[in-house]
Amino acid sequence: MEIAGSHRLTLSYKSQCQQLHGHNWVVTVFCKAKKLNADGMVCDFKRIKDKIHGYLDHGNFNKLLPFNPTAENIARWIVEQIPECYKATVQESEGNVAIYVSDTSKDEEGAL
Repeated sequence: MEIAGSHRLTLSYKSQCQQLHGHNWVVTVFCKAKKLNADGMVCDFKRIKDKIHGYLDHGNFNKLLPFNPTAENIARWIVEQIPECYKATVQESEGNVAIYVSDTSKDEEGAL
């Protein structure tokens, strides 16, 4: 899914990323389950979109999230929001992708 949003980073070194700026983030969510639910799904993609896209899209991530909004931290936060999610990728620009994988092991992979 694609999410438009802005952020500024708090870093231990001088960087242009310390200034407020925006990205069209590309997020991929990977979910697993041992069994499909009664509807034949691991997790309804609409629920994921509502929870992640619906909350972040066109927002200032510094105001919406309680941590330094690096792509890595955002990927971790996404995994924590969806119980079936074990991995998320967050691409903030071409060639800049962060991947977070949970320690929790699950079966039957699906991706959004």
